[in-house]
Amino acid sequence: MNIKKSILTGILVSSIGLGTIPATAQMTPEVSVLYQEACSAEHQQDIKGAISILEKAVAIAGDDTMIYTKLAGLYTEIGENDKALDLYKKVIELKPDDAFIYISIGSIYETQTKYKEALQAYEKALDIFPEYKYNYYNIANAQYQLKNYKEAIKNYNSFLETYSQHTESRENLAASYFAIKDYKNASEQFKKIYDKNRDGFKYYSEYGLSLLNTDDYEKSAEMLEKAIERDAENNSAHLGLAQAYQELGKNEMSYEQYQLVLEKVPNLNTVRLDYANLLANMDRNTEAITQYNMYIQAYPNDVKGYKNIANMYKTLGNYDKALENYLTAEKKAPEDMDVKKDIAFCFHNKKDYENAIKYYDEILKEQADDYNVKFNKALALHALHKYEDAIALYKELQVVKNDRAVKDNMNKALVSRGHELIEIEDYENAMNNFKLAIKEGYMDGYVYYGMAKVYRAQENNTKAAENYEKAISLDPDKTAYSAEYSDFISSLYKPKTTVEQPVSQGTPLPVINIQIEGENTATLQTPKEQQPSQTKPEEVKTQLNSPITIKQNEDFITEGDKNLKENNYDSAIKNYQDALQLVPDDAETLCKIGYIYKLKEDNMRAINYYQKSIIVNPEYTDSWFNMGLVYVNENNFIEAQKCFEQVISLDTNYNSGYAYYALGRAMEAQGKKEDAIKNYKLFIKHSNDKATIENVQAQIKQLQN
Repeated sequence: MNIKKSILTGILVSSIGLGTIPATAQMTPEVSVLYQEACSAEHQQDIKGAISILEKAVAIAGDDTMIYTKLAGLYTEIGENDKALDLYKKVIELKPDDAFIYISIGSIYETQTKYKEALQAYEKALDIFPEYKYNYYNIANAQYQLKNYKEAIKNYNSFLETYSQHTESRENLAASYFAIKDYKNASEQFKKIYDKNRDGFKYYSEYGLSLLNTDDYEKSAEMLEKAIERDAENNSAHLGLAQAYQELGKNEMSYEQYQLVLEKVPNLNTVRLDYANLLANMDRNTEAITQYNMYIQAYPNDVKGYKNIANMYKTLGNYDKALENYLTAEKKAPEDMDVKKDIAFCFHNKKDYENAIKYYDEILKEQADDYNVKFNKALALHALHKYEDAIALYKELQVVKNDRAVKDNMNKALVSRGHELIEIEDYENAMNNFKLAIKEGYMDGYVYYGMAKVYRAQENNTKAAENYEKAISLDPDKTAYSAEYSDFISSLYKPKTTVEQPVSQGTPLPVINIQIEGENTATLQTPKEQQPSQTKPEEVKTQLNSPITIKQNEDFITEGDKNLKENNYDSAIKNYQDALQLVPDDAETLCKIGYIYKLKEDNMRAINYYQKSIIVNPEYTDSWFNMGLVYVNENNFIEAQKCFEQVISLDTNYNSGYAYYALGRAMEAQGKKEDAIKNYKLFIKHSNDKATIENVQAQIKQLQN
């Protein structure tokens, strides 16, 4: 932006303008005549003649400041500035307090681009005559040329307080703000100029770039587009427009603008970082990497290059390449905490938790209250099985705010630590951890599995059984729970040594695990009054006549139970099928095969065997219930409902009310809210499972709302 020359209004008044008034009384008559002749010659545009006359007057009256001032002004008119300066300096010697003489001197120096000397002269005039507000414009212009923009801004603003409509000074003020990158104030000044004279506005590029840097991307794009309309070769406007489009998400248009400039100026490396970022956003990753590397090669000490290419690699999940660049950035800017956070993030995602913790600790030395870093450190400690340290951090975070994620992870750490304590037989502290996790809302079967192990170790068999069942009901897919529970039951069972007694007096069935997908589940045992093998009386008689056959049948079942416990499902099925060859109408063995196919998620075969079991014994509630669960897995809630209703009709208190819970879930899945609520309430009535009751109560409230 060009700075306009000072308008020497005051000088004209004190010099040239004097030609219209009589010579002062201090002049001798001879000098006065010469002065008048000089004014007349000037009026007739005979500047040299006027100068010649005034030089004669100076020779006669060498100490007359008016003659010197007039002559200096005429020398200025014809461009003989050195002579004019000499004369003005003589005037200063004679009249040191004439502010306008200093302004005239400053103007000449400014013409000669001696801005420092010009500024000194203008400032001297200001000291003498501070009321002359126009001088602020002269001072500001000189300061602008000396690139002392902050002082120039101060003086332009002082000038505009009096001359608010002065366009040139406002243009210069806007340019000054732009020069010091005060884009907010620059935008405000350019807007005033634009609004005052849109047709004559010339600063579209500067205005657009100022708007760009104040995040007004829409308006910026509008101004820069106009700048390019007026000057298609304006590379700054093209680049600014590329960035505005980039921020507006107009990536293809941004790409075109970058291409236009880089084709003309291929070595313009300053823009490669933004260009590379655009390419990365457009998923043109190979091109982006090329541009990042070109930028890094041109500016090897600029941390931004390494950070940005690392950010791209991190987004792509290439943590090794991301780390390579982040670590380089860290060497160049070791105080940059954001880089350290990114490094920690990459190590964490590589599961290199030790190095992640190292960086988390470095960050926390500088930013001790960084919540997210503390949380991530706790997660890393947790992953390393350093549960005590992780729990301490989780608790510290909970004091800051009630965060569900923190609570959930703390509960998991408590439970995992509890299982560790079981291994070292510290049952008391293990139980304390489990109970605290449950108190905080932990509902995964793993905690009850742990409690079952503690109670089992303490020989509290009733409590152990309750918690095994609870664990299985919550996580029916965890076969380890079922297998261990079977082992526990087997350890309590002492088989009889004779085979002569009737089959109807046999031992209870092993546990049958059931589940409703996504919800709490129940663990069922065959009711004590139910017969383990629903054979017909005449068949019992036949079998009893063959003790060897009965013994072989039991051996196959025992082997099948063992294989089921060890998750050898195919072998277990073979054992049970061998047993059925000897006793074909054994409902419980058929049910066991159905259960295995249920575990194998072979729902059709599971239903087939459950149906066979029910044909053998239509009152066999376990098969009805398990078949209902398989129908749930098939999303066949109508058939599931029928099965659960049959269970309840046979045994209203089946497995402490879990049949009502299952029926409620089937009803809810069909949109039968009232029926679902009714059955949930019946479950609550029959159950003593406090935790599940609380969940069901919450579900009832949700349905009622």
